[in-house]
Amino acid sequence: MKGPSPLGALAVCFLTLSLLAFGGANAVIPEMHRQAVEVAHWMSDREFAALFALAQAAPGPNIMVVTLIGWQVAGFAGALAATVAFMGPASVLTFFAYRLWSRFRHRPWLNAVQNGLTPVTVGLVASSAFLLARASDHGALAYALTAATAAIAYWTGLNPLWMFALAACLGGFGLL
Repeated sequence: MKGPSPLGALAVCFLTLSLLAFGGANAVIPEMHRQAVEVAHWMSDREFAALFALAQAAPGPNIMVVTLIGWQVAGFAGALAATVAFMGPASVLTFFAYRLWSRFRHRPWLNAVQNGLTPVTVGLVASSAFLLARASDHGALAYALTAATAAIAYWTGLNPLWMFALAACLGGFGLL
C-alpha cells in the first residue's frame, strides 16, 4: 500500500502546527523539527538548522522556515502547500479570537487567560532556541558563540547582526 503524498503529509503537518503556534512559528520549531526530521525523515538535523537560519537571515516574517521546508520536500508545490496550511487556519482562528477578545476585553478572566498564555509562549520559544542550538552546534567554539550571542542579545543593546557577521567569518575560515 502506498503512503500519503508528500503534499498531503506537508499540509496535515503544518495545518496541525498552525493551531498550536501560540507566539508564532518559532514557538513550534521543536515540533516542526520533530515532524520534519524524526517522524517524516524529510531532512537531517543540520539541514533543518540551515533552513531555519536562512529563514531568519532573510527579510520577512518568521514563518519563512515553513515555506523552505515545503520547498525542500516537494519543490514549489510543497512550499505553497506548507505555507497555506500553516497560515490559513491560524489566520481564521486569529480573526475570530480577536473579535472575541475585543468583545470581552474588560472582563477579568480575559486578563487571567493572557497571563496564563504568556509563560507558555515564552517557554515554547525558549525550547525552540535550545533545540536549534543542539541541532547546529558541533564543537566548543560553536557552543561558546551561541552562549555569547544569547548573553549579548539579553544584556546589551548591540545589534545581533554583529554576531551573525562574526559567525559568518568563523564559518568562512572553517572554524565552525
